[in-house]
Amino acid sequence: MKKSILFLSFIAITAGAMAQKLTTTSAVVTFDATTPKDALPKAENKAVIASLDKTTGAVAFEAAVNNFSFTNAMIQDHFNGEKWMNSASFPKFTFVGKIDKLSKIKFDKDGTYDVEVSGNITVKGISQPINAPAKVTVKGGAVSATSTFGIKLKDFGITGQAIDAGKVAEKPTVAVAVQF
Repeated sequence: MKKSILFLSFIAITAGAMAQKLTTTSAVVTFDATTPKDALPKAENKAVIASLDKTTGAVAFEAAVNNFSFTNAMIQDHFNGEKWMNSASFPKFTFVGKIDKLSKIKFDKDGTYDVEVSGNITVKGISQPINAPAKVTVKGGAVSATSTFGIKLKDFGITGQAIDAGKVAEKPTVAVAVQF
């Protein structure tokens, strides 16, 4: 009997702790490097891994570079090639950070909460600090989050003729949408 009570207590504590960390494998990240000269450098990745720890505010996402889908196959080849993302050598990009002022979010109350997220984004093995606005929505106990920010390609060693010619934005927009 004592063993059963101890076992059930352990399961209850473990379940409570695990409920604090939310994860998904279907977050969406879009990459938009369009310019007035070219509307094609835009991609979407619907197989992004993301996590949120409701007690610490730790947030993270990881995206496989070759999962970004462009409407133009040639642009997709360039994006994954050695001069750009070099997905053979650097197969993923990541963000690891924290929600600033986590106490603004009431995970037990429906609402939309505007917060800031700070951390490091790593592209092609180069990590850069980033601060970005985020919107966290709680509805019926489900949590979702969105954020949109820009990155400077040259900060990650990405340069080239297409950027110089104005066909690819020097500072593309990255948007993240997560449904936990």
